[in-house]
Amino acid sequence: MTTAPVRTERPATEQQIEPPYALILYNDDHNSMAHVVQSLQRCVPDISHEGAFEIMMLAHQNGKARVTVAPRPEAARYRDCLESRGLTATIEPAYD
Repeated sequence: MTTAPVRTERPATEQQIEPPYALILYNDDHNSMAHVVQSLQRCVPDISHEGAFEIMMLAHQNGKARVTVAPRPEAARYRDCLESRGLTATIEPAYD
């Protein structure tokens, strides 16, 4: 009787999963509040006007605000879109 070898590697789908990344918006003195809200709504799907306004206010009051958490490629697209509209944004690993 022979036994099947024990598989020790994870399935390919598990190996391809990346940790989530947070999109961070920074306050600036150059863009109007209305432009920031419009940019958030245009660049990040599913953000309501109220949600974009709240994020903008958090960045305005605290210097920065977390916009969303997404897979790295998606978060990078959002960051690039915000930067193309004159805003300052970064992505970083989301630890929580």
